[in-house]
Amino acid sequence: MPANSVFDTPYRAFLFDMDGTILTSIAAAERVWATWARRHGVDVDTFLPTIHGARAIDTIRRLNLPGVDAEAQAAWITQAEIEDVDGVEEVAGAAAFLKALPAGQWAIVTSAPRTLALRRMAAAGVPEPRVMITAEDVSVGKPDPAGYRLAARRLGVEIGECLVFEDATVGIQAAEAAGADLLIVTAAHEQKLETEHATVGSYESISVQVNADGMIHLQTS
Repeated sequence: MPANSVFDTPYRAFLFDMDGTILTSIAAAERVWATWARRHGVDVDTFLPTIHGARAIDTIRRLNLPGVDAEAQAAWITQAEIEDVDGVEEVAGAAAFLKALPAGQWAIVTSAPRTLALRRMAAAGVPEPRVMITAEDVSVGKPDPAGYRLAARRLGVEIGECLVFEDATVGIQAAEAAGADLLIVTAAHEQKLETEHATVGSYESISVQVNADGMIHLQTS
């Protein structure tokens, strides 16, 4: 789709990634993962860019380290991230934007475990949705599309009627594979992202209008 067409298309629901999309947790996550990587002899500089958007257990399994219990290590990562929410805050305007949406027409699809997701959302002042898909809800994480498809199903809509808000490569791939339209949130990007999808720097520049038929229209403020 042309990048600007998300502003011309009515949607039945919006689906949001969490980390980097509605709240900023990159610094906290990288502190924890850097500690873990050093303990396991993994090069921190090359490893950290690979952690974003994926489930912890998938990231650890991908390394294929000898003698490492991926489930136990993922649990350690989760607990360490729950304890470290320093600097976790909303992406500008995210909380107000989410609160303006009809309660039954948006969901969060995150690679984080539920306990960590709720901890970070509380720290950032982000509202909890009625539908939230977390690491425990899927057997395979992003870039697999299962999470986004499950969110649409639980909302009672078709995935093709949804707009996905994402920031990370694996999440973008998951949404594309699911068959949803995409809006890329670039607030957490230090470098310009090359993408064919529409982009937005923060939620302060967009708003929504809900028609009488319940369809959501994204608008530029």
